[in-house]
Amino acid sequence: MRLEIAAIATIASTAAAAATSPTIIFAFMIRAILATLLVAFAAPAVGQLEELTQREALAGLRTALERGARSAVATLGRVDGFLGNPQVKIPLPDSLARTERLARRLGFGAEVDELVVAMNRAAEAAVPEARKLLVDAVKKMTVKDAKAILTGGDTAATEYFRRTSHATLHDRFLPIVESATEKVGVAQRYRDLAEPAAAFGLIKSEHADLDEYVTLKALDGLYFMLGEEEKKIRKDPVGTGSAILRRVFGAL
Repeated sequence: MRLEIAAIATIASTAAAAATSPTIIFAFMIRAILATLLVAFAAPAVGQLEELTQREALAGLRTALERGARSAVATLGRVDGFLGNPQVKIPLPDSLARTERLARRLGFGAEVDELVVAMNRAAEAAVPEARKLLVDAVKKMTVKDAKAILTGGDTAATEYFRRTSHATLHDRFLPIVESATEKVGVAQRYRDLAEPAAAFGLIKSEHADLDEYVTLKALDGLYFMLGEEEKKIRKDPVGTGSAILRRVFGAL
């Protein structure tokens, strides 16, 4: 009860100062929602109102993160989702840079470019498989998970997704990537580049397997985009989780 009173006092005092400035009003809204969520998770529920607030705060967070996950998957799981985005585009491994330069000097630049396109298309084909698994991870989120996310850093939710879904997503992505690379013969072209480099110890062992490399880079790209979506959620929690978070805010 003391926590509720303190939260209400914080909201009231901030509201008085927010009468004229839109910037202060926005800051007040963010502080008010955070105060509500902290009250909801701070201690065991004492009454019906607190229980309702905790349930709805958790539901609001789940709604926001589910929306972010769907958006990240939709952004990447389409033509040029990887290839057209410099932040997640999958290049040849750094350890193949010397081999790539040599291949281009010998007139095989078009083949190298086709290889890069095929790698990114394979990642784009695999990512839609992540949508259901990420949504399931959100639905399984506990109160403890939610508290850690709310009080964590800018990408605490993304780290939750990585911790709970990475192994399963890897197993789902890999056969899709293998199928995509096999259809266009990209694996053989990659081996033509990688095997000579591997023979001289110029390529890292984790980069020698094309399908594994593309799978891991696809997962890196997915978690990067999830992190970007999470930052949007934290910057504008009202706009992102609107309906349920407004009810939580109005409960006080």
